[in-house]
Amino acid sequence: MATYLYRLGRLAFRRRVHVALMWLAVLAAVGVGSMQASGASDEDFSMPGIESQKAFDLMQERFPGAAADGATARVVFVAPDGSKVTSTAHRRAIEEVVDALGDGSQVAGVADPFTTKAVSDDGSTAYTTVTYKVTSSEITDASRTALEKAADQARDAGLTVEEGGSVMDSGGGPGGVAEFVGIAVAAVVLLVTFGSLAAAGLPLLTAVLGVGASMLTITILSGPLGLSTNTGTLAMMLGLAVGIDYALFVVSRYREERANGHAPEEAVGLAVGTAGSAVVFAGLTVVIALAGLSVVGIPMLTKMGLTAAGAVVVGVVIALTVVPALLGFWPNAVLSGAARGGGRAGRLLRRKKPAESRAREGAPARDNRGTRWARFVLRHPIPVLLLGVVGLGVLAVPMTQLELGMPGDEAKATSTTERRAYDALAEGFGPGFNGPLTIVVDAKGDDDVKAAASTVSRRIADTRGIVSVTPPRYDDAGNTAVFTATPSTGPTDERTKALVKTIRGERPAIESAAGASFQVTGTTAQNIDVAAKVQSALVPYLVTVVGLAVVLLLVVFRSLLVPLKAALGFLLSVLAALGAVVLVFQQGHGAGMFGVEQTGPIMSLMPIFLVGIVFGLAMDYEVFLVSRMREAYVHGEPAKEAVVSGFRHSARVVVAAALIMIAVFAGFIGESDSMIKMIGFGLATAVLLDAFVVRMAIVPAVLALLGDRAWWLPKWLDRRLPRVDVEGEALARRPADVTGRRSDADPTTDESARTRV
Repeated sequence: MATYLYRLGRLAFRRRVHVALMWLAVLAAVGVGSMQASGASDEDFSMPGIESQKAFDLMQERFPGAAADGATARVVFVAPDGSKVTSTAHRRAIEEVVDALGDGSQVAGVADPFTTKAVSDDGSTAYTTVTYKVTSSEITDASRTALEKAADQARDAGLTVEEGGSVMDSGGGPGGVAEFVGIAVAAVVLLVTFGSLAAAGLPLLTAVLGVGASMLTITILSGPLGLSTNTGTLAMMLGLAVGIDYALFVVSRYREERANGHAPEEAVGLAVGTAGSAVVFAGLTVVIALAGLSVVGIPMLTKMGLTAAGAVVVGVVIALTVVPALLGFWPNAVLSGAARGGGRAGRLLRRKKPAESRAREGAPARDNRGTRWARFVLRHPIPVLLLGVVGLGVLAVPMTQLELGMPGDEAKATSTTERRAYDALAEGFGPGFNGPLTIVVDAKGDDDVKAAASTVSRRIADTRGIVSVTPPRYDDAGNTAVFTATPSTGPTDERTKALVKTIRGERPAIESAAGASFQVTGTTAQNIDVAAKVQSALVPYLVTVVGLAVVLLLVVFRSLLVPLKAALGFLLSVLAALGAVVLVFQQGHGAGMFGVEQTGPIMSLMPIFLVGIVFGLAMDYEVFLVSRMREAYVHGEPAKEAVVSGFRHSARVVVAAALIMIAVFAGFIGESDSMIKMIGFGLATAVLLDAFVVRMAIVPAVLALLGDRAWWLPKWLDRRLPRVDVEGEALARRPADVTGRRSDADPTTDESARTRV
């Protein structure tokens, strides 16, 4: 592996013009293709195999057109205190709004609340439902303006008017602010780390190139594959984070090799052969974790995972090709000011042997903050280990109270009209009005569907927790009936979940009495089913992803205990991160700091989503940090000194990489979409805990306690595992005329001026 990547790095350096032109051509091609593409779609959430999805599919089959993809708007009217919407003046104002809404060119129909009985019992609230001929993404600004203008018309009459429904969706997706914040913080971190504008700018440039190519490709594939706007957000989030980090590691290793006296082309080859090997395997663990999301069986999650994995692959390829090509254009620009100094002083400085060279010759290597911290942990491994494990354990405790759900308009800020419409309907019609249950009765054959539906409706209406049921409606063939049952509790209330379980538990007796089968669906039932399926899929997913990654790390580190330690450390960090999510988004501690105005159940997909992404990122830091320890150990250093060497070379860069990822993810906390906000917070917290507590404290403490046993591998297993040479051992054995140093010759002519060591 190291030898192949060494050759690839040198090839990209020598053929830098061709590499640059090739990537520019790729970017231009996908750019032109994206302009012709239809763009992201409004993806319908579906989960094959659950009861609510089966019932929904049956409704689409038996009632064609009833579950059309057209957008809807719900306009809610609330009368002033002491009056009713049924008064003459208010009724006239509402009817005028209904007439005005019906004139829209994209409007399919408007329901009159006074004929459809959409008026609350106390007469304080009424609502009308507007159906459109097109999806929410196709709603024009003119249609939205007409909706708002009609609402203002009723407001002028003294009514309080709020709007909700899918027509209010603005499309979501990346808004630009989060990405700007992440890039800005990353630029500052890189500048502090490298002390060079060019060195700081190169990882940003290549990351933006990778994200641009990935996002344009996703845009092209959005139509054929039905990708949603949230799919692109995840790909951008991860593509930007790993793109910066992977380029950062290659550039950092290049600077180190230049400091060792190697000529630019040789330094690029060594950097790509060593740091590039770590990048490949780190990227592979992220891809495994993201692609493994397909195990859950949720099409939307599968698409998000695969497209994000594609963005990570692009980031890896760019780090291995574009970064060395750019270093070929400006071989000295990324060096520190002192290292690229001109004249005799600069040549003498470049001839000066670095800390690593002095260490290998017996002279003491210069300590830095990384080595000082490593030596502290090596002196006190047990207290550091206990403090880290106990601290993460305490933070993970709230996860035991985790409640899953799919937050809707009730989770939005009170400043939004959707949230106010939700609250007005809950107050006027009861909390269960916003989450009715849809009952689908299937008579199958010649059975009397009307009698069956009547029986099922009556029995469900008698169930405790149901406040009302609507009259059934029937399909043309007379085999299927549909009616809604309104619970007394809200959609995310645990009592509603228990109610659905009760209705399904009584199904055998009800079906026996009715002579027909029935299923429960609707948004509320679907959210309950999704949460149950995600919970059941979490353990198989963990086993699959962690198992594959442990095997991969076993090959990389040729150690039995290091991969197991890495996996256990990941479990600690992800459980603590989930505990922090519950603490803020469910229990409300510090919610105001993160713009969370309404607490409630954690999004059903959040745990498995967090597990998948964080596992990949956690293995990133494990590979980057421990690979340098392994490299030092293979080259003859004692086990504990190898830990110090690993921190000497990698701690600063790993810290910078972690801070960049935290900044990128934290930037998404400002997004309005509750799913993206929660994911951004969870990922930022997980990276913070994994990088600084697990990898920087627990890992060296465990390795200190294990000593040489950390690198033990049974001989029979050692013979069967393939050798990938991540630490570049094969490069160290290359002939002197291939790895020769040349520090004072012209950096652009190193092929002809290479000298022997």
